[in-house]
Amino acid sequence: MTAVRGTIRLTTAQALVRFLAAQYSERDGERHRLVSGVWGIFGHGNVAGLGQALLQAATTGEADLPYYLARNEQGMVHTAAAYAKMRDRLQAFACTASTGPGSTNMVTGAALATTNRVPVLLLPSDMFATRGPDPVLQQLEDPRSGDVTVNDALRPVSKYWDRITRPEQLVPAALAAMRVLTDPAETGAVTLCLPQDVQAEAHDWPAGFFRDRVWHIDRPEPDPEALTRAAAALRRAGRPLIVAGGGAVYSRATEELRAFAEETGIPVADTHAGKGAVPWDHPCAVGGIGATGASSANALAAEADVVLGVGTRYSDFSTASHTVFANPDVEFVNLNVARLDAAKHSAHQLVADARAGLRALRRELDGRQVATAYRERARELARDWARTTDECFRVDHQPLPAQTAVLGALNDTLGDRDVVINAAGSMPGDLQMLWRARDPKAYHVEYAYSCMGYEVASGIGVKLADPSREVFVLVGDGSYLMMAQEIATMVSEGIKVVIVLVQNHGFASIGSLSEELGSQRFGTSYRYRDPDTGLLEGDVLPVDLAANAASLGARAIKAHGIADLREAIARARDADTTTVVHIETDQRAPGPPSSGWWDVPVSEVSELDSTRDARASYDEHKRTQRHYL
Repeated sequence: MTAVRGTIRLTTAQALVRFLAAQYSERDGERHRLVSGVWGIFGHGNVAGLGQALLQAATTGEADLPYYLARNEQGMVHTAAAYAKMRDRLQAFACTASTGPGSTNMVTGAALATTNRVPVLLLPSDMFATRGPDPVLQQLEDPRSGDVTVNDALRPVSKYWDRITRPEQLVPAALAAMRVLTDPAETGAVTLCLPQDVQAEAHDWPAGFFRDRVWHIDRPEPDPEALTRAAAALRRAGRPLIVAGGGAVYSRATEELRAFAEETGIPVADTHAGKGAVPWDHPCAVGGIGATGASSANALAAEADVVLGVGTRYSDFSTASHTVFANPDVEFVNLNVARLDAAKHSAHQLVADARAGLRALRRELDGRQVATAYRERARELARDWARTTDECFRVDHQPLPAQTAVLGALNDTLGDRDVVINAAGSMPGDLQMLWRARDPKAYHVEYAYSCMGYEVASGIGVKLADPSREVFVLVGDGSYLMMAQEIATMVSEGIKVVIVLVQNHGFASIGSLSEELGSQRFGTSYRYRDPDTGLLEGDVLPVDLAANAASLGARAIKAHGIADLREAIARARDADTTTVVHIETDQRAPGPPSSGWWDVPVSEVSELDSTRDARASYDEHKRTQRHYL
């Protein structure tokens, strides 16, 4: 590599834009732009710094870094996270926000990105490094320290955090930021706080800082001794089970996973992030696992003597709060690029890339297969669950349809490559139990942070990541009301997404959970306050969410019943603009049968019979909970 010599005089913001435009990622010989662009909302903290730099880059051509205007700072981080997830963490977006509330609005999005282990670069504006005009507008004054700002709130939700108080600090900080963004074991939100005066300050930068730089993403191979231990555990297993997580998808290990399952006959359950890694109708597929898992997967998990986790972080939903793996002698083999996850459940640790690790395990096991009877049992359980799914999809609930019938209509209508998006409420549970995914990118449910408001904004990121796919955002009224404004962004950017808006006048998931836990759905319905009881249990509010969507520029269609919904989805699919399909459902309609448990503590003492009954049930489940030691 020839050294690039000399200096270039630029502001810190101009230097950062030029640097970001020259970064690339590479894996398996495929090279990509690492930072695909910048999402932002300008204010006094960044309009004259990064704003000027992005304008200059766009008008002079000195750096190719497209700018996208968002409507909410949290929303733009969700968009960036969805894009990175869809691009298998090989590409990311940067997000810039102004000083104060603009920057703190990104905290929730940062937590989502870090929890999901997807790369997002955050560029929050900060107060004056010189402190000349302190206190400035929107400044938090901390009497204990002069160097604390609201951007410190981003520290605990970032995988890398730095504050650039001098221009020359940008060089090591920017390189460190790229390192973390491209590290599969460490990636998440990366934050570079940019004081507004430093953004505009000029500096003589080394020209080599701006050369094209490729960040190579390796596929770490498993340690030979660790591989031997893992294979030995799998060889002695009589009832093994694979749990496929997001790492199987991000590492593009899905073909290797299918081949491994076919050769060994080991059944494959999936988490939300791993759904579709093995097609739902594959002979080894047994459905979602855990608190909202299929009875087929959970029955096998209860008996499993060895569990092979592939790229999973074992959330409490995946483990049904440490109750689903019920065999007292169960062992875990965890194949994960991050040691944090590989070490969970006292596992045999296989710290490696998922694809490389599965390939090595196939060689080590050398054709070892599970017993035919066990394989047939797994298939029969999967067939039983398929019949249950059919019944849920076809349920005829009146006068308003059940949510499961809405999912059935969608599952029948969407193609194998169409993407369904969801994140929060009752739908993720129904989706994990019922959705039939054949493509690892067709199921996009964010359930690590399960953030209400993610859905609409993420639709933009998914569509930008793969314009060849039709994108269907599935969102409830509660999540829609938290963050629907990015519909205006879809319209302004000409990004076509179909939004299926399910209106059930409240928080269906938490309402059901509240009832189950003895709290009688308190505070979970969108109602007028009853003047007699003082509770929110009066008439339904006259909210027209379809009209709201139309006011933001979308085409809106109201569907009345499932047959009407099918027709509306077809019309929306054929449209060339963002379309919102609105359907009302019954919040209390029956859902899929549950076979898992989720640990949500119930009041130990209470004056309410409903709470006391719920506590008794809680204590019973709690006795089955365990550490895997």
